[in-house]
Amino acid sequence: MNKRSIGSIYEQKAAVYLESRGVKILERNFRCRTGEVDLIAKDGKYLVFIEVKYRLDRGSGSAAEAVSHKKQRVISRVADYYLVSHCKKEDTPCRFDVVTFDGEKACWYQDAFAYCPKY
Repeated sequence: MNKRSIGSIYEQKAAVYLESRGVKILERNFRCRTGEVDLIAKDGKYLVFIEVKYRLDRGSGSAAEAVSHKKQRVISRVADYYLVSHCKKEDTPCRFDVVTFDGEKACWYQDAFAYCPKY
């Protein structure tokens, strides 16, 4: 299997994991010219932008460590686009979460990082 197909499997596992905890998945693999977000969901009052990361082992670090500041900026830009393109209000409460899989163990980091301004 290639990285894309493995990523799709773990994005599906993350969606099932989150749904079992009451999160409503709105979008999967939302793309725009700025980048891509694995999952967009609704959790209570929050619109949540979710990055999913998988690592077979910790040889190259944990899955959580793979969400770099650069990736956080990309996700923030995609969130901006999503909010505008879906006519969401400026004051829509948003959160940036990460779901990781180190091996098969899922871990959900709510509010994993803050919005990264453009500059």
